[in-house]
Amino acid sequence: MAPAILKYLELPFCVLGIYGCYLTWGILQEGVSTVSYPSIKTGEMGRFKKISIPRKGLIISYFTVAFIQSLASQFGYNSLKYINYPTMILGKSCKLVPVVVMNFILYQKKYPWNKYVTVVLVTVGVSLFTLLQPAKANAAEKTNSVFGIVLLLINLILDGTTNSTQDKIFSKYKITSSQMMLWMNVFSSIIMTGYLMAIHPLGNHELVNAISFVAERPEIIKHIILFGLCGAVGQVFIFYVLGNFGSIVLVTITVTRKMLSIVMSVVWYNHKLAFGQWIAVAIVFAGIILDTVVGIQQKRKKQAEKEEKEKSKKI
Repeated sequence: MAPAILKYLELPFCVLGIYGCYLTWGILQEGVSTVSYPSIKTGEMGRFKKISIPRKGLIISYFTVAFIQSLASQFGYNSLKYINYPTMILGKSCKLVPVVVMNFILYQKKYPWNKYVTVVLVTVGVSLFTLLQPAKANAAEKTNSVFGIVLLLINLILDGTTNSTQDKIFSKYKITSSQMMLWMNVFSSIIMTGYLMAIHPLGNHELVNAISFVAERPEIIKHIILFGLCGAVGQVFIFYVLGNFGSIVLVTITVTRKMLSIVMSVVWYNHKLAFGQWIAVAIVFAGIILDTVVGIQQKRKKQAEKEEKEKSKKI
């Protein structure tokens, strides 16, 4: 009886957590950014300045990466029509590889040896774990086509280009994660709205049809709002990680998310995993632990070298 009750309480608990934290966050943010406050020195009322428009070079960079990201999603969605489930899973599991490759090709960025080992271990582990997951009995198996695989490869390359370019923008312009999130969303919205307006004839317009659907079925509005809210909260975390830890860490988190959710389900509901899946989990965690331990050692070494240089300067 208790597990059944916990099952029903699980989602409401998560929803309340998200609402409580981020609705309050939104209200406070609005107050901080729009309400005038008195100065304790002069009594003069004032508020934060409105957002500044980025300079031309940065605007072009924002637009470019937003365009590449929007283009990548179209190739990704269309590839699903021509490839089977295992191929799709392999594609999603291998997203770390194009990030490393495109960082090197476009920006000649090299990583420490532990990053390359981690990329290989996480990619292999996640791929094995998901491929060993039992397929649904009613799932119709599709065959792969060359066209579908090409679309998937283009999607992976564009995703890698997006992440590596975002890394470059952060390092070059020293912007915040909030600035990146804002302008990426602004330009992505403009691009996708233009796409919707241009790709379909007026008589059969996707945007018009969507608006008509919502107008006829207003009950869906609350679900759309919740959908947007969850996406917005998720983006806050995503862009924070991207800005502070880099694309390799972010993509590692995203490609391991589904695997960890399945492992949590196994622990919580006493489901079973195949022996090979446990091996895959061990491979992934081995990669993550290796990267963490070596990363800590490298930071300590750099700190020690820095302190040694400061001591030698004093002498």
